[in-house]
Amino acid sequence: MTVFHRNEKKEPLPDELKGGVVAIGNFDGVHRGHRAVLDQALGLAKSRGVAALVLTFEPHPRTVFRPEAPVFRLTPAPLKARLLEAEGFQSVVEYPFDRTFAQRSAEDFVKSELVEWLGAASVVTGVDFHFGRGREGGPAFLMQAGKRHGFDVTLVDSFRDEGAEVISSSRIRDCLAEGDVVGAAGLLGYRFTVEAEVIRGQQLGRTLGYPTANMALPPETELTPGIYAVRFREANGTLHDGVASFGHRPTVTDNGSALLETFVFDFSGDLYGQICSVSFFGHLRDELKFDGLEPLVVQMKQDEQEARALLAGVSPLSEMDAKIAF
Repeated sequence: MTVFHRNEKKEPLPDELKGGVVAIGNFDGVHRGHRAVLDQALGLAKSRGVAALVLTFEPHPRTVFRPEAPVFRLTPAPLKARLLEAEGFQSVVEYPFDRTFAQRSAEDFVKSELVEWLGAASVVTGVDFHFGRGREGGPAFLMQAGKRHGFDVTLVDSFRDEGAEVISSSRIRDCLAEGDVVGAAGLLGYRFTVEAEVIRGQQLGRTLGYPTANMALPPETELTPGIYAVRFREANGTLHDGVASFGHRPTVTDNGSALLETFVFDFSGDLYGQICSVSFFGHLRDELKFDGLEPLVVQMKQDEQEARALLAGVSPLSEMDAKIAF
């Protein structure tokens, strides 16, 4: 997998990637709705014997237009690229999105990027995708542009779940904000996963017999505080079951910043400085404030037992889930 960061240098695209099928969108979450578009692009590329590429935008447009309220990213750029690689794409083009880009005309973007740089033979996107100044580049414009410039366009309808509701990144964020990681996984098609560097904390858990791998997630993360059954993956790929607390640790701190603390089962070692990932399988309970450390430890032992029992019976939701969380 090659990730291209499109920039002012305008480095040429390798010849083997030109003339391919390009899936265009933000694809935050790479969820089941996105995969309706992605699978269409992969199928076309395979049938034609050409490269399959994804063109996406960084940072998320909502964060550019509302920097005071950055969007909660389900899949930051590095994780998104790995998910797209797991889907089967040869390359991801991360296009810098800023206010200057937002003022470019749709025709300019099509001509300079899709035609001259990517040499796209085919473009696949969702029916609700818009681009260019004033969102002028809608589905009808893209179809007409394809006829003018010699590439075909496939528009994919919004994908609906078993209840006939459209699957969207916003719905998934709503699930996570309620602690419904099972519901989120049903929409994603895989267990919700975060990754971050393991940092040093207060090391109180070590004194209580529950040493934790601590991660500081982005402040805009909307996961509800609570205790979760999780899978923890080391930087080298080794996977462990565990139980994680996300929140402000009210028993031992006073409004501390939110932290993800994972007790990794049957593990001893140094994880500090590693970029690790945590996949969420179930919400065990809300975050509580206990009257001292003794009742906290009693509850932690119960949380461990419940997490072990839950994780003992899990199975992959999909091929993607098997690659991410198993």
